[in-house]
Amino acid sequence: MKNAVALILGGGRGTRLAPLTSIRSKPAVPLGGMYRLIDIPISNCLNSGINRVFVLTQFMSVSLHNHINNAYQFDNFSGGFVELLAAQETPSAGSDWYQGTADAVRKNLIYFNQSDIEYVVILSGDQLYRMDYSKLIETHIAKGADVTIACLPVTREDAKGFGIMQLDDHGRVSGFVEKPQTDEAMDAVRTDPDWIRTQGIDPEGRDCLASMGIYVFGRELLNKLLEGSTYTDFGKEVFPETIKNFKVYTHLFDDYWEDIGTIRSFYEANLNLASEKPSFQMVQGNRPIYTHARFLPPTKMGDASVKSSLISVGCEIGDGVEIENSVIGLRTKIAPGVKIKNSIIMGAAYYNSERPAEVDTEIPLGIGEGTVIDGAIIDLDCRIGKNVRIINGKNRMETSLDHPTCVIRDGIPILIKKSILPDDWTLDDEV
Repeated sequence: MKNAVALILGGGRGTRLAPLTSIRSKPAVPLGGMYRLIDIPISNCLNSGINRVFVLTQFMSVSLHNHINNAYQFDNFSGGFVELLAAQETPSAGSDWYQGTADAVRKNLIYFNQSDIEYVVILSGDQLYRMDYSKLIETHIAKGADVTIACLPVTREDAKGFGIMQLDDHGRVSGFVEKPQTDEAMDAVRTDPDWIRTQGIDPEGRDCLASMGIYVFGRELLNKLLEGSTYTDFGKEVFPETIKNFKVYTHLFDDYWEDIGTIRSFYEANLNLASEKPSFQMVQGNRPIYTHARFLPPTKMGDASVKSSLISVGCEIGDGVEIENSVIGLRTKIAPGVKIKNSIIMGAAYYNSERPAEVDTEIPLGIGEGTVIDGAIIDLDCRIGKNVRIINGKNRMETSLDHPTCVIRDGIPILIKKSILPDDWTLDDEV
């Protein structure tokens, strides 16, 4: 795919993922114990033969920048790169922040408006899936499309949360409805299940085609559409224009795909990875998920019990520890007698011996003896004392985001990055 370039949209402030996005951009949020969300689309690109990748972002991009620099280095002869494009003031774009997806692409046209680039693949930075983009481009070429939109067959109920494509008798996109809610609106965008079947997919009661936020544009057309325009959003503004005046087709996808846009979806997607039969397989030899190479020792484990969990490298797990249905991240130190269930422990960016604590405390990095954690998310570099209880015993759905150490969102307690909990701290008493 030497004639293709990928643009990964880093998203806005990611408020629905706060407080995980209070100190980092959404694509930099840890995933599966050792990855970042951004590793998914970048890995898909590299596995598809696309080695020129731009990541567009503007909020809290330092950790994302560090991760990309550490993870994706190319030799001088490959011509490949993964480059972060943060919002900046330029003579052509001015000094405004990105106002939407289309605005972000328009303000960076200069970077990929080159004669050797024929196709531009536009991707989202907060989705979990595995796709071969070369097949997407093949569909684009085979249909003689100006624009191709990757779509997922969904039921009518699920269609209420997506932008839905309307097709004509030849499979060309003739309309686009954002989150249809009524039966009348659903009927207008219904796709004949027999047509879905002709694409090699069993519809199984699904008769709507949802946009995945994955697009292929011809470079010249994309430049023509955006340069000098005031469009800010692809779904609301660009697609109505292209559907009316250009050839827009769909590429159907029928595998696991999850939009990780909320705390609940993030939590469930991670725990699903640790399940006995995960919906998304992290291990696939010929299409790996790449990330920052770390030179850490194997995890050291005492007389512990671990069930249906992911344990990353560099951890130390003491005697009597019980871990069930959880994800344990890099360098996590778990003292004896700790019980962890249905939780995501993101781990640490360094070992306790490698640098002093930023504040005066005797509590080391990791989880102290006798602590119980159930149904929670523990962000990076937290120091949890002995006999702490992080359990949402009162079944609260939300608490104030202003709390300095712990908040509850979607019913899930979240310990904020670098928090320190003293011995005997209890969630229901303190938050």
